[in-house]
Amino acid sequence: MRSHRSPLVWLLIALQILLGLGALISGALMMAVPNGSLFQMPLSMLQYSPFSNFFIPGMILFTTLGVYPLLVAYSLWRKPAWIWPDVVNPSKQFHWSWAASLAAGAIALIWITVQVLMLRSVAFLHLLYFVWGWALIGLTLTAAVRRYCAR
Repeated sequence: MRSHRSPLVWLLIALQILLGLGALISGALMMAVPNGSLFQMPLSMLQYSPFSNFFIPGMILFTTLGVYPLLVAYSLWRKPAWIWPDVVNPSKQFHWSWAASLAAGAIALIWITVQVLMLRSVAFLHLLYFVWGWALIGLTLTAAVRRYCAR
């Protein structure tokens, strides 16, 4: 029997889905047109980064903030009985989707921090995604989500 999904669980799932979809689209477009013209981002933005174009950042964005949060959202929604994720689950008292959700928030924070450091500028979207990463972590740590993910 599945535990009751509180509004906080649904909000966490929705934020994971929105993050994932946005990053999938953005990452795919960055890989498709790596010169940055689709986003009106000049290649000079990358002068302090190890990248000469947006292909590799797009690929990282697509996988780590696109595919991964969508898998996390699915795992929070369905709580599949997959055994292999439990190998890296540090919190065995919770379904592995709980730790995966924390990791998604941490990945978002790391991504945006590295991006700000490499670009050497801060924009509104950076602040939005910084708050988004903390929201993922904060929601995952709520009693309602912990109760839902408890084994």
